[in-house]
Amino acid sequence: MDTKFGCLQTTIGSLPHKDAARACAIVTHFLRDIPAWPQLPRRSFRENMYAQYSEGFPGINATEAKTYVDRTQDLTRPLAQFYEDHMNNRFGNYGVSADYAAGLHKFLTLENLTCRAVKGQVTGPVTWGMTVTDETGKAILYDETLGDVVPKFLRLKASWMEQELRRLCKDTIVFIDEPYMSAFGSVGMQLSRQQVISLITETMSGLTGYKGIHCCGNTDWSILLQTPVDIINFDAYAFAGSLAVYDREVKRFLGRGGVVAWGIVPTDAESVLKETPATLKDRLEEAMAPFTRNGVPFRTLVEQSLLTPACGLAPIGSEDAAERALELLTNLSRLMRQKYL
Repeated sequence: MDTKFGCLQTTIGSLPHKDAARACAIVTHFLRDIPAWPQLPRRSFRENMYAQYSEGFPGINATEAKTYVDRTQDLTRPLAQFYEDHMNNRFGNYGVSADYAAGLHKFLTLENLTCRAVKGQVTGPVTWGMTVTDETGKAILYDETLGDVVPKFLRLKASWMEQELRRLCKDTIVFIDEPYMSAFGSVGMQLSRQQVISLITETMSGLTGYKGIHCCGNTDWSILLQTPVDIINFDAYAFAGSLAVYDREVKRFLGRGGVVAWGIVPTDAESVLKETPATLKDRLEEAMAPFTRNGVPFRTLVEQSLLTPACGLAPIGSEDAAERALELLTNLSRLMRQKYL
């Protein structure tokens, strides 16, 4: 696959909008080369990143308060049905309905897109499995049975989404969103390196297009770089140095054609108002500098890069602020491409 994206822009997924048509119009206006379907958590609790991917999980209950699995009920038959579906790769039974993703279903009706790729996103197995609990509050990833289901279930979700997106464009990007990985190594996460690698690798195993990982906090990127990932996305605005710690691993990743998606546009309204494409360009070049000092040619870095906001834009406060962030992103991409490509 051609991974020379040359600092094209895309987004993490969420927007503060409630109207799916308006959100899709904004996406296609600012992200013409790599539009991403918009998650709209302010429209409904079903669109938060945990409930949104819950449909079809054995024993699941998604409420406004929490998403959890009721282990007091007999899950024998639902689990048997799930494993049969998984074994036969019946991902069509595990789609995300319009009630849970209005932006996705509106996005899938768009016509005449002339884009390089289309992007989607699925909450990753670490984040989903650590946040969704059983009825006692225990993370389902720590349950021997349910923990085994989590990556298999999300693999079917990701495969379904990739197939749907391929109706719009032959090239697809599916991100596995793992914000919980910023807690790796803390007392709150009792997972080993190998468990994390295995969980994410299994979730990605049904994807044939570009596979990405997004983590907006400080994490151990050496773990995530051992998965079959093609694109790594991090918060380069607030945590620019977090990836540079792993410069050798990143150099090897770029050497095999990997892509760094720099989350260089801030996602708080105050910062969005004070930044300009020029100030963000300076900030991006500073974030790239440690890698060039370690022997990565600057042009290679620019060619094998994407630009994104630091995280989802739903929390930014207003639709105007989110649209301003996407305008900054678009103009920054144009500036980088005009200067260096």
